[in-house]
Amino acid sequence: MSPSAAFQKLARDDVRTYLTRPSGPSELIDRIRDSDIVINIRSTSRFDAGVLENCPALRLISIWGTGTDHVDLPAAQSRNIRVTNTPGVSAVAVAEHTLALIMAVAKRTVDVDQKVRRGGWPRAMVTQLRGKTLGLIGTGAIGREVARLGAGIGMRVIAWTFHPRGDVAEWVSLEDVFRQSDVVSVHLRLSKETSGLIRAEHFELMKPGVMLINTARGGIVKESDLIHALRTNRIAGAGLDVFETEPLPADSPLSTLRNVVLTPHAAGITPEATEAGLALAIENVFSFLAGRPANVVV
Repeated sequence: MSPSAAFQKLARDDVRTYLTRPSGPSELIDRIRDSDIVINIRSTSRFDAGVLENCPALRLISIWGTGTDHVDLPAAQSRNIRVTNTPGVSAVAVAEHTLALIMAVAKRTVDVDQKVRRGGWPRAMVTQLRGKTLGLIGTGAIGREVARLGAGIGMRVIAWTFHPRGDVAEWVSLEDVFRQSDVVSVHLRLSKETSGLIRAEHFELMKPGVMLINTARGGIVKESDLIHALRTNRIAGAGLDVFETEPLPADSPLSTLRNVVLTPHAAGITPEATEAGLALAIENVFSFLAGRPANVVV
């Protein structure tokens, strides 16, 4: 792989890079204790109040990505630590991955592939998507791109979000997304308002044969309720890139369900999105140092 053009902008600066995730808060503190700026790539590194307290020099956390649920924002604000993110840079990549999961679940691609490899020749019916209803929960940059892709393959697109605007889709209530959709796709940020938002009562609203897709955050969907709905065939299947615990534990019941397609929180990892995200995360650092902070969360 060729060197990142964005990273070369830091060539003259005192930069320490780590290619592995810290094992926990202590190792994270050891890595950044004396740093005044941190560029954070993966949300598995948690900047909680204890970490921030033990890093007194820290002035900026520049996040590659949109989600900030791994940072204690009130604690950062109280310590006058700026937090920035990179909105929109991975929207196309995540939207394409969402469509890939929809296709994989609808066409039973993984299950059929495994049966053919074992000498089988399955002829079961699969789902045709044209004419079906795609329900979006959240219509930020990713949700809007998914709406465009869904309409592009002939699906009716409906949506619910906290602050609906524009003509992204046909606006309906949260409950009607579940009542009317053949595919429900989640595109919200994880927050106090959205944690555990989707649960058993919503699965009960679904008509037979519905699929759930989540490329947002695992904590938005109550995982035990989802597993029950999948086991009892209350819903037909799920495509999941995110989970309540990441990496997904080896003993997770999701690993044994044949009506689930799993990917490792990798929807936004393409060369194009990675480079664009790193470039904006670095640009956010330069903007901060110039006294003109951009893409500020707190």
